[in-house]
Amino acid sequence: MMWRALFTFLLLDSVCTQKGSSKESKGHVSVVIVGGTGDLARKYLWQSFFQLYADQVSSGYSFSFYGGGLSEAAKGKPKFFQILKSLACSSEVSEERCALLKEQFLKLAQYQQLNTTEDYENLAGDIRQRLENEELAEAGRLFYLAVPASTYADIAEKISRSCRPGQGQWLRVALEKPFGHDLDSAEQLATLLKKSLHEDEMFRIDHYLGKQVVSQILPFRKDNKNFLDPIWNKHHIERMEIVLKETLDVKGRAQFYDQYGVIRDVLQNHLTEILLLLTMGVPANMSNSDEIVNKKLQVFSSLKDIDRTSAVIGQYQAYNSEVQEELNRTKEHISNTPTFAGVVVLVRNTQFDGVPIFLTSGKMLDEQVAYARILFKNEVFSVRNSSSLRCSPKQIVFLLRHGILQRSAILVSKNLFKPTVSDDGWKEVTGERDTALFGLPLSGYYIYMPTFQREAYESVVSQIFHGRKDSIIRVETMLASWAFWTPLLHSLAQQAPRIYPGGTDTENLLDFQRQGRKIAFTNEAVILSSRDFVGGSATAENFQVMRGKYRDSDMVSAWPEELIDRLAADLQAAAEEAVEGGGVFHLALSGGSSPVALFQRLAVHHYSFPWQQTHIWMVDERCVPLSEPGSNFHALHENLLQHVRLPYFNIHPMPVHLNRRLCVEEDGGPLLYENDISRLVNGSSFHFVLLGVGYDGHTASLFQSTQLDTHAYKLVVLTESPAKPHQRMSLTLAAINQAQRVGVLVTGKSKHEMIIQLSRIKDDPQKWPITGVRPTGGKLVWYIDYDALLG
Repeated sequence: MMWRALFTFLLLDSVCTQKGSSKESKGHVSVVIVGGTGDLARKYLWQSFFQLYADQVSSGYSFSFYGGGLSEAAKGKPKFFQILKSLACSSEVSEERCALLKEQFLKLAQYQQLNTTEDYENLAGDIRQRLENEELAEAGRLFYLAVPASTYADIAEKISRSCRPGQGQWLRVALEKPFGHDLDSAEQLATLLKKSLHEDEMFRIDHYLGKQVVSQILPFRKDNKNFLDPIWNKHHIERMEIVLKETLDVKGRAQFYDQYGVIRDVLQNHLTEILLLLTMGVPANMSNSDEIVNKKLQVFSSLKDIDRTSAVIGQYQAYNSEVQEELNRTKEHISNTPTFAGVVVLVRNTQFDGVPIFLTSGKMLDEQVAYARILFKNEVFSVRNSSSLRCSPKQIVFLLRHGILQRSAILVSKNLFKPTVSDDGWKEVTGERDTALFGLPLSGYYIYMPTFQREAYESVVSQIFHGRKDSIIRVETMLASWAFWTPLLHSLAQQAPRIYPGGTDTENLLDFQRQGRKIAFTNEAVILSSRDFVGGSATAENFQVMRGKYRDSDMVSAWPEELIDRLAADLQAAAEEAVEGGGVFHLALSGGSSPVALFQRLAVHHYSFPWQQTHIWMVDERCVPLSEPGSNFHALHENLLQHVRLPYFNIHPMPVHLNRRLCVEEDGGPLLYENDISRLVNGSSFHFVLLGVGYDGHTASLFQSTQLDTHAYKLVVLTESPAKPHQRMSLTLAAINQAQRVGVLVTGKSKHEMIIQLSRIKDDPQKWPITGVRPTGGKLVWYIDYDALLG
């Protein structure tokens, strides 16, 4: 008991000696958390500031802590102190010392309503009164804004107007991400904040930079410069991966998340910062924030622009129902906000040119994992033992969290080098032989872990308190990041994400790969039954693409990307079947905008398509020179033909331009094309005919005004379109219906009303030419995207 009393006296004395003179004290610090009873404050901030107090209680500083909230004291105060009662000490602090620290911290803390300008004036008055009553010299004031970013400018103005300390004392205002929604909003927010706060007073927080492993990336690269400099480049690095997988859903955060999505929430900030740390030049002075910012800006200037072809996005199946429930939306409300994203970034400089950097993150995935992995090329081939360490993956892994290790770590495969970690807070540990990570047993790595695990926010709070900005987001890099990501975000705004079940049921639905200059999901979307589509439970076995019936014919429906994938796959399957059976594949393609995405898909992704044995025919053509952009053949050539190795004599444009004239009956263009078909196509029966359908129900260039009854024995005719250019050449219904397979592609919300109408009417080819498409011995399949099917 005597020892406890003595210890209490010494602890309290360490605080009380700060009150007398400024020589003995480093000054008093007032800490204010705006949003002090919110989720972030409850989970992380108060624990971090308590740790700061425990670290600094004997250093000469004195403190007062304010939890600011919108509620009146009667409502906010109990909630505030309930949070503080749950504070805990680190493992190295004894129970006695912990109890005394908590007791003193509670005495220094108070709840303060912070809503109006008057509230902030009252806070300033309280701070002044405390300084006067206790004869404290002020060091500075620290405000942490744990509130929505939309309120930053207003609060910053109130702080600047009412709560600035006197001359010679510092003001530090911490701001949590997100710093805007895109480049324009970020610039607007920066301009507004600049009116109230100086740049050196603002501390933009990305707590990932406070994670122990992330904060070690640059020191690790510097400590191991001799090993890394020769191999940290495109000649030795195969790829980089920066991954953050979460098993949680968005319940409780739906209002925020539905506005931002995974790219704004994680990739634009956390993962981009790690990318910069891996690819920037190592600064000579690690604590020089200006040098660090300049190095990061150099990387941003070298990043290759990204657009929708650089990314894949997904959304877990239950997301929309969670949003509808939490935001009180109707069942008709459909959100396209992605909860998963995979992006490939390229750095166009001499060091990393061509090295793909995979960034990916998502909610409701199979495991809770975060890491940055650098995979090096391994040219070794072992004749005797292919599983030897020399043949194993060469890699460095900065592991933020993983279920196998339970703790953060730096891992270097032993076939690379034995690293140096100069920080005394890290230690080497031995990995188990029978546990594997990234293709290697843990015994195949040199593994380094922090001696003590520390929460990221504790590091961030300590840096703000000490005025350090080397791990704080500066306005220059923040705007550069938004400038890089905004074009992608805008291009994805109307794109429907791939739906995935969530958890382990997702299996490989979200796997993606580089395909030339683009990336795409690796697998075909799996089938979703109509029962599941209208609200039943979906699993990985019956998901994403719906098969059904439309107008008594087969129908395939999916989101636009998956629908085009399926149609391209069906085309290739038909081609391979035809070539295997008869050595040739005859394909007739229509014009318009709908098939352009298909042409591009075939050109970029179907390298094994039997182009050498394929003949390309036109379903219809506008009576314009084939070299003009308005020509159907021109669109086909630009998007497909020039990109594949198709024999010249296998390309059959319609002869609309003869004798320097366009579509003149006397020139006999339709008969020439019909003769070519009869000569080359067995029985004039194309293997596959691809059609579209217009808003008025026309198909090919067969319109309501076309005299279809006069075409019974013709394969090709001239027609008149109600839209310019009026003259057209087209296959007839007779030619189309002789095909072995006919596909009708319908895409876009603008076609929804037409699809509804067609589903209700009987066959009437003269009024609705598309209803005359009835293959006599073949098969008709409708390919309709969800926008056209559901509106």
